[in-house]
This record gives sequence, C-alpha cells and structure tokens, in this order.
Amino acid sequence: MRKPKSTSSKTIVDFIAEVGLLKRTNRSGWSVLGIKNAESVADHSFRCAVIGFFLARMEHARAHEVILMTLFNDIHETRITDLHKMAQRYIDAEKAEDASFDEQMKSLPGDIRKELISTRKEYKKQRTKESIIARDADILECLIQAKEYLDHGYRSASKFMKKAPKFLKTKSAKRLWELAKKRDLDNWWFKLSGFKRL
Repeated sequence: MRKPKSTSSKTIVDFIAEVGLLKRTNRSGWSVLGIKNAESVADHSFRCAVIGFFLARMEHARAHEVILMTLFNDIHETRITDLHKMAQRYIDAEKAEDASFDEQMKSLPGDIRKELISTRKEYKKQRTKESIIARDADILECLIQAKEYLDHGYRSASKFMKKAPKFLKTKSAKRLWELAKKRDLDNWWFKLSGFKRL
C-alpha cells in the first residue's frame, strides 16, 4: 500500500473526527422504549465487532472481514443519525444511508475507499459467509443489549427479544443467544467483586 499524501492524511483525520460523533449519537430505538441514556452507536458498533470476531472463529470464517463489516456498518449515522423503525415508515432509510456513505467515501484515499465500498456491498448483498456472520453479530448485539435493559428494569425491551431471534442465521449466533437469554449477564462482575447473589 502506498504511503498516504499529506492531503490524504488530512481527510483521514477529518474522517476519524467525524466518526467520533457516533460516541455521542444514541441508538434511537431504545428511546422509544423509554430508556434514558441509551447506548451510543459507537457502543453498539464496538460490541458488534467483538461478537463478530467470536462468531467468525466459531463458524470458521475470515474474522478480519467480519470485524471490518461490523465496525463500518453504521458509519453513515454520523450524518443521518440512527433512525428507528417508526421514522423509517416515512423516510427511505436505505437511500439516505447510501447517499451518506457515498459522500463520506469520496474524500478518502483510493485504496481505502475501494476497500470500504467493497466491504459495504458485500454486507448488503448477504451472500458470503462473512456478511451473514456480520449481520448476525449486529442482531445478537441488539438482543444482548435488550436483555441487559430488561434485567435492569426496562420491561418493554422484552418486545424486541421476541421478534429479532428469528433473523439469526448461523448456528453459533443462535447458540450464543440461547445461552445469553437464560443467563444472568451481571454474573461475571458479581464473581469478580466477591458478591453473593440473593
């Protein structure tokens, strides 16, 4: 790979700064359920990437590709925010996402731009093992987040947990969800803290 020119470096810094906005962009669907201070898009994307890594290993797929898809899947939300399902009834979300992403890519160096555009196309087509795993990571992260919100008293989060599991495709994602939904997800830190469960 060629060394980026100084102008390319500036556009990369601008892109990194833009991506930082995702740390302050809340996932809007949770607010509809009355959840205050809901997770950010960056929170979601980070854990998606971690889940994607494990699912890729469990499914014997290329982890790098899965992680790349999960990390950049919601990158367009720096410009259009996170649109919950209600908003998507009135807005062509896919068209807005594509327009936002295309514009974001224009200023990036050629090799990087090509890789990210190719990665996005692969994810959207859902034909490769890696793209299916990346989508499962996205769904599984939402499910686990819903379970955590439910466990912390947000009863309406259970509604999400009824529909979303049907969209999981890989055996590994289904298996992890079956374990997660029955498990006390606070158990790991209770053990480390030396607390006894009531």
